[in-house]
Amino acid sequence: MKNIAIAIFVTLIIITLSLYLISFQVRETESCLVTTFGKPTRSLTKPGWYFKWPFPIQQVHTFDSRMQAFEVEVEETRTAGGEPIIVKTYVVWKIAGPLEFFNAIKTVKKAEDEFLRSRIRNTQNNVIGRHYFSELVNSDPTKIKFEEIQNEMLNDLQQAVADTKCGIEIKTLGIKQLKVSEDVSKEVFARMTAERNRRAEAITSQGNAEAIKIRTDAKSKSDELITAAEARAKVTRGMGDAEAAKHYKMLEADPKLAMFLRNLEALQKILENRTTFVTPTDMEPFTLLKGMPDLQPLETNESEK
Repeated sequence: MKNIAIAIFVTLIIITLSLYLISFQVRETESCLVTTFGKPTRSLTKPGWYFKWPFPIQQVHTFDSRMQAFEVEVEETRTAGGEPIIVKTYVVWKIAGPLEFFNAIKTVKKAEDEFLRSRIRNTQNNVIGRHYFSELVNSDPTKIKFEEIQNEMLNDLQQAVADTKCGIEIKTLGIKQLKVSEDVSKEVFARMTAERNRRAEAITSQGNAEAIKIRTDAKSKSDELITAAEARAKVTRGMGDAEAAKHYKMLEADPKLAMFLRNLEALQKILENRTTFVTPTDMEPFTLLKGMPDLQPLETNESEK
C-alpha cells in the first residue's frame, strides 16, 4: 500500500510538471503572447486555459492588460505668447495589442520611460505652444480653455501613438499641475491688476455717463415743469389782475364802501381763529363791532346817466 501511495504521488507530480510545461492560464487582467523559437506566433486576450509546446520551443509572455497611470516629471514649456510655464501631465494607458507591443517595445518600463515620455513632451510643446497663457489662467472664467487644451493634447498623443502601431492605447490625459516662475507670476498679477483697473474705470465711466444722463433728464423735466408753472402763474395773475382792476374801478366810484369792505374782510380774518384782542373799539376795523356805518349811495351826475 505504501508503494502504491508513493507511485500515485510521483505520478501526480509528473502530471503537474507536465501541465506546467505544456499549458498556461490567461487571467482576466492579462493578455499573453506565445513565441516559437523567439518569434511571435499567437496573441491571446481572452481569459482561459491554453496549451503550448514546452520551453525552449515555445515561451509565454504575459502583459498586464489593466489601465496603468503614468506621470511625466515637471517640465517647462512655453505658451503662444512666449510665457514659460511648468506643466506636469499624467496619462492613463493600457496594452491593447500584445503582439504589436512585444514587437515594438517589449516591456512596460521601456514603454513608459522611452516611448510615452518623449511623446507626451512633444504633445505638451505642440499643443500648449498654440495657446496663450490667458487661456490657462484668467480672472474671467469664460476665457479659460483648460478642458479644450487637455482634449487637444489627448487627441494629439492618441494620434502619435496610433501612428507607431505599438499596441498601446491612450485612454485619458490630464494636466495635474500647472505652475509659473516667480517673474512670470509678477507679470501675470500685474496684468490682472491692470485688467481689473481698466474694468473698474470702464464701469465708473459708464456710471458717470448714466448719472449725467439722469441729471440732464431731471433738469430738462424740471425746467419744463417750472416753465409750465410760470406760464400758468402768469395766466392766473393776469386773470387776478383783470378781476382786481374791475373791482378797483368799482371801488373808486365809492371809497367809503371800499374801506368798509376792506375793514370787514380784515375783521373776518382776525376773528376766524377765535383770537382774543384787547384794543380800543374806536380803532379800525373794530368800529364795525359798535354798529354799521352810515353808507349812502352816491348820487350820479346827469352827465353819467
